Amino acid sequence: MIIATGQNNLAMNQTITQIAKHYIHDNQIPEGMLNRVETGIRAFEPCLSCSTHAAGQMQWHIQLIAANGTVLDEVYRN
Repeated sequence: MIIATGQNNLAMNQTITQIAKHYIHDNQIPEGMLNRVETGIRAFEPCLSCSTHAAGQMQWHIQLIAANGTVLDEVYRN
């Protein structure tokens, strides 16, 4: 079986990396980035893209972690 989530995992990771590089500056995660990450995942995850009634309502906890493991910033959406 080829599961869409596994098949699309690389594309989702690359998309989130591009979003992070575009939005994260001065070790700060802007609030608007949460919606962009959600959109990037929904583009490749078929189950989430069909559940449009929950768009903008996904729970998130995103951390920006330095190479040494220190948490530089984090954003939550419940």
